[in-house]
Amino acid sequence: MNYRKLGKTNFEISEIALGTWQVGGKWGSPFNDKTADELLNTAIDKGINFIDTADVYENGLSEKAVGRLVRSRSERIYVATKCGRHINPHVNEGYQPKVLQKYVEDSLQRLGLETLDLIQLHCPPTEVFYRPEIFELFDKLKKEGKIQNLGVSVEKVEEGLKAIEFPNVTSVQIIFNLFRQRPSELFFKEAKKKDVGIIARVPLASGLLTGKFSEKSIFDSKDHRFFNREGAAFDKGETFSGINYELGLIAVEELKKLFPEVQNLAPIALQWILSFSEVSCIIPGASTESHVLSNLSTFDLPALTPEKIAAMNAIYEQYIKKEVHHLW
Repeated sequence: MNYRKLGKTNFEISEIALGTWQVGGKWGSPFNDKTADELLNTAIDKGINFIDTADVYENGLSEKAVGRLVRSRSERIYVATKCGRHINPHVNEGYQPKVLQKYVEDSLQRLGLETLDLIQLHCPPTEVFYRPEIFELFDKLKKEGKIQNLGVSVEKVEEGLKAIEFPNVTSVQIIFNLFRQRPSELFFKEAKKKDVGIIARVPLASGLLTGKFSEKSIFDSKDHRFFNREGAAFDKGETFSGINYELGLIAVEELKKLFPEVQNLAPIALQWILSFSEVSCIIPGASTESHVLSNLSTFDLPALTPEKIAAMNAIYEQYIKKEVHHLW
């Protein structure tokens, strides 16, 4: 495992970390504590030391599983959770300091921890990023010892740029992958200037970049890849990075031609992200131990050559850029 600094937190975290949106099992299945515990322990055994969760993941069961893990291990494990998505309707007016403070305190209770290494606003509406009182709350919570650092998870580059104007924002979690390249333009440069850590989320475009899907692939009705392709439940950029599924399959076929000897494209897609030094870590999700091991096999591959990276980028330019680049 390799480690990088998470911005001004000064945490040395694993380049490949773990996102826990589906840690208790595959999409559409009930949460399985045994599966979650096995998967989380495998991740730590392999050198992962940064885990990203949220209060809304499996209605708090994900946080509870992460808390069990941290309390059972001797290693230093950095825990990042998120708050805000319980607000319903999820609108700017619902974001109030007292509401967010209660969410933080509830997360601490579920995790069984005295302090949170990193609390992140969970993709709030854009207007929230223009309200200083929201960000000031987290200075108060830090003084109280309830949190160590504040970060944000965002949908849009604009939101990330606005967030890092607040000096207490230490990290930004943003969708970044081969099929979502816009953050690497202006945002990465500005974040680096301010020593803000970058956490790359949805790194495999909801599995599209594994190369394992086809037109015949079937997704469970409770799987966001079935019901959210047009943004019916939340921002459609969360699902296949906002790319039309059929177009994505065409682009992936071109990617396969670049790596004809490879059965699983996921490690290569992660390698591409890690070629950007501004990225602190990647948080691919996993619903099985094999997913964790697949992600970590990235480190077993030879480095991508500049020629391969250029060819991968050319696929984005030809098939994807005009469809999504301007949207997020």
